[in-house]
Amino acid sequence: MEDREANSTQPLLLYPQPKRVRRSAGWVDVSGASGAAVYEKVGSELDDSIDGQSYTLRILHGNDGGNEEKRTERIEIRAGGSAGLRYAHTTLNQLKAQFGERLPCVEVEDRPSFAKRGVMLDVSRCRMPTMTFLFEMVRTFANLKINHLQLYTEHTFAYAGHENIWRDSSPITPAEIVELDRYCTEFGIELSANQNTFGHMERWLRDSRYEHLAEMGRGEVWDFAGFSKVGPFSLNPSDPRSIELIRDILEKLLPFFSSPLVNIGCDETFDVGQGKSRELVRENGRAKVYGDYVKGVMGVVSRMGKRPMFWGDMVVRDPNSMRDFPMDAIALVWGYEADSPFGEWCDAIRETGLESVWVCPGTSSWRSITGRTNERLANIRRAAVAGIAHGASGFLITDWGDMGHRQIWPISLTGIADGAGAAWNAKHAAAVGASGERDQSAISSQVFGDRSGETVGWIDELGNVDYELRCKCGMEEAIGQVVPLRNSSVLFNALHPPSAGFVMGGSEEEWREEVGGRLEKLANDGVPKAAGELMSAELAHALDVARLAWRVGFLRWFPKSEACCDTQVLSLQLAGIVEEHQRLWMKRSRGGGLDESVGHYESLYDVVEGER
Repeated sequence: MEDREANSTQPLLLYPQPKRVRRSAGWVDVSGASGAAVYEKVGSELDDSIDGQSYTLRILHGNDGGNEEKRTERIEIRAGGSAGLRYAHTTLNQLKAQFGERLPCVEVEDRPSFAKRGVMLDVSRCRMPTMTFLFEMVRTFANLKINHLQLYTEHTFAYAGHENIWRDSSPITPAEIVELDRYCTEFGIELSANQNTFGHMERWLRDSRYEHLAEMGRGEVWDFAGFSKVGPFSLNPSDPRSIELIRDILEKLLPFFSSPLVNIGCDETFDVGQGKSRELVRENGRAKVYGDYVKGVMGVVSRMGKRPMFWGDMVVRDPNSMRDFPMDAIALVWGYEADSPFGEWCDAIRETGLESVWVCPGTSSWRSITGRTNERLANIRRAAVAGIAHGASGFLITDWGDMGHRQIWPISLTGIADGAGAAWNAKHAAAVGASGERDQSAISSQVFGDRSGETVGWIDELGNVDYELRCKCGMEEAIGQVVPLRNSSVLFNALHPPSAGFVMGGSEEEWREEVGGRLEKLANDGVPKAAGELMSAELAHALDVARLAWRVGFLRWFPKSEACCDTQVLSLQLAGIVEEHQRLWMKRSRGGGLDESVGHYESLYDVVEGER
């Protein structure tokens, strides 16, 4: 009886947080049931009068005229469709994972805030997951009630006839896409193609077979939104052969996806008009040149029976560039900071007459090592609240891999879980933001298998170790102004040369006592163990890298400090980090791209050995 009474008082660790939960006294005994056998007590009803993703789950007990011997126990599900039924079973599985053989009597009424709730994983910046890990991720995403997945591709698909582009990257193959697509479908997840088709094509354009299609030539310097970049980046929109290359790429890629959706990218094309298309842009304007090219790509997609999605950053600068876009195109408005104006972007897109817009916040894992907890939570919350208020139909949480994809999976996964929770229940996300409370225990339990809440709490704390300095530091633009630090952490900048434009705005004392003190506390508290051996090792590695970055920061910014470490000791620590990075990489990812990723650490030897 003690166990049963304890079960009745435990908080429900459900995630994403349901819209409405009512708990009553008592429990339903499913002892002896294992796996699917628990569903022998389930009665399911489909009701087409409600939304297809909605459901009500009731776990009930009663007795006949007060006769305990005739006690009845039952589980009832009413769902609007197969998706709602699946989500009800997901909630039931979460309850069973928490409570085991005795489930509390509860009624859950639930439905998602956004019809489409997606994850985008960067598989082009060095790290391509193994199939085993991709399948694991699909199961994890299904438990978070995610129903859409994109793998961001630049060059890491095995395009027939373009072997020179992907040969050393351990690409995903057509057969693997078909297998993954089928697996996603089993879990109610739509796998959509994502292939950049305009900007971010530098790995193609550095190759002699395609360099003639580049907007900028090798060695040419151009302006990337205030920062200097060198060499090829975007395709030349004034050359018809650019569209021909994209047509060939898409014909090699899209047939292996069952989803009608395809993300054609087209973001950050700042070099357009600075190189080969300069004259065309001068005559017609950047918006028209950009829009005409993107319409050409959309035409290729439409003729293949697919529906185009595109990143909306360039068109919100000038909505006229969207003139004559297909009305079924989906604009993806993205931003990764607490002040990203998702509402304004949604309105700008919808005023053009386009039917659909999705909001796309980020995990804030990349360019950070530790994650950026406060920025991540505020960014995701703002996207969810503004998206609902301004008519967005989808929510896509993005996890990028800039500069070697060195963030570890638990940090990315925490951000994905935060995004999934906000996409399912935007009202709860807003309330959490107002109260400052976090579902640390629920996320730890349902995502990491840790009911104590320790894992997510530790990750959140790690992601804020340099938060105050992130608010004081900045990046120096080409015009000499310093803008607040965005899209990276101070610790990450410590790992890279000053030419990256970072301006240290904090004092040595703050660096030593605030950042160093917090890192030391996390080390003394110990890395969480409840999430399993691999995740524990990954978290320990992230902490080790952060502590190395802290020490290297003295060499970068406070070279006369007494806190500067012996460079021989730092060199040994760096060697250990390189070795562990390589070891952990192969646990989840393929070998292609590892050498490039490791190179970002190996470049530090010149610094730690005194060549500074």
